[in-house]
Amino acid sequence: MKFIDEAIISVIAGKGGDGCLSFRREKFIPRGGPDGGNGGNGASIYLQADEGLNTLVDFRHARVHRARSGCAGMGRERFGRSGRDLHLRVPVGTRVHDHDTRELLGELLRHSERLLVARGGSPGLGNAHFKSPVRRAPRQITLGTPGEQRQLRLELRLLADVGLLGLPNAGKSTFLNSISAARSRVADYPFTTLHPQLGVVRLDVDQHFVVADIPGLIQGAAEGAGLGTHFLRHLGRTRLLLHLIDIWVARDPASIATAMQLIETELGKFSARLLARPCWLVLNKRDCLPDNEALALQQRVQERFADRRVFLVSGATGQACQTLVQEIASALPTLPKP
Repeated sequence: MKFIDEAIISVIAGKGGDGCLSFRREKFIPRGGPDGGNGGNGASIYLQADEGLNTLVDFRHARVHRARSGCAGMGRERFGRSGRDLHLRVPVGTRVHDHDTRELLGELLRHSERLLVARGGSPGLGNAHFKSPVRRAPRQITLGTPGEQRQLRLELRLLADVGLLGLPNAGKSTFLNSISAARSRVADYPFTTLHPQLGVVRLDVDQHFVVADIPGLIQGAAEGAGLGTHFLRHLGRTRLLLHLIDIWVARDPASIATAMQLIETELGKFSARLLARPCWLVLNKRDCLPDNEALALQQRVQERFADRRVFLVSGATGQACQTLVQEIASALPTLPKP
């Protein structure tokens, strides 16, 4: 299934039912009074979060959603039937904007959470509503009001605690597969990851965290090079970023600094808030170098970047990955939520 993380839809709530103009007409009651009932409520439209969904693909073709109108009132003071509210299911993590005003209407962050996006019209009043001791035969009614109409922009932001950054082929997918039950595609060419992947890392029955892997960034990504920065929004809710670097390609601190600068430049162009998030440096593919050479490289990099934590792992063999997982689990509760 193609990953869709943005959609524009129109929602049209139901119109309220009109009031009824009616008078009693029964045998042996020569002067029956007004008995026109009120109309029914127009149906409203809600968005409802469903943890069983992970894409907005259902809205790719179904772009217009209409709710039912309320029925008109009837004689004998019978009210019209109200329209049944329409619930549109969206993935957990969906942000909802008014497309015209760009106003943020809300976010759906928990399963079954609902958000009212279009309110149904109010019902009209029948002439029975207007009767009084001095108005015994009113011919006044009101019409139901139209329901709200809106054009919405739905934006899916994955709910993850940790985000993976890096150049293409840095080993992010291999690392994610190693520490979680995810099965991301792995190959020896760039951009094997074409859309974000999530992995749940479980340390215990009640202790786990979620890691998001996004497509690799290259120079000029903010201007659309490669896959651009389109998927960086999915790191917006993370509390910690892991910057993976392939030490088989960058074998000295200067090359590692160049790779870091490239990624951070593109990250800063996208969001200054994201750039300010805590970021650990993970030197990946330690199995490609002798142990003494890899450990020496880690030491030199740590001395050069004393302001951040540096880890040496191998996603392919799993070496030192669990140590990093334990460190992440310990640090997450202390990090602020975005």
